[in-house]
Amino acid sequence: MAKTVFNAILLSMIEPKIVEITADETLFIRHKVMWPDNPIDFVRLPNDTEGRHYGLYVDDTLISVVSLFITDREAQFRKFATLIEYQGKGYGTILLNEIMSIAEKEQLSRIWCNARTAKTNYYAKFNMSITTTEFVKGGLNYVIMERIF
Repeated sequence: MAKTVFNAILLSMIEPKIVEITADETLFIRHKVMWPDNPIDFVRLPNDTEGRHYGLYVDDTLISVVSLFITDREAQFRKFATLIEYQGKGYGTILLNEIMSIAEKEQLSRIWCNARTAKTNYYAKFNMSITTTEFVKGGLNYVIMERIF
């Protein structure tokens, strides 16, 4: 118990750092968190070379990733994933807040994502709304969520 409390205090003292990374640097976390039972190529995107990829580091360890694709004045973020052992600690929220800040700074009109239906409450915290577009991929239900600026 004391070790768990100590670890939580230690984690809260480590300043996370967000940097732009390569598409290849996102693959390990994408694969491990999102689709571990599929080949790693399953988490590659055909347009990965066109995106901006961001990683959140804690103590020099990459723990969360997201990819941002901007077309005209709209952006889609994809493959947002945080290592399981770091989930629920606010790191993903820090990273997604940075993505929302980028969208605002670049004066985009809209940002959207394909949200797993089970995660819609999480994305709602970022002022994202559920649209009427739903679909199934890999046996999981998704809905498009968006935020209009």
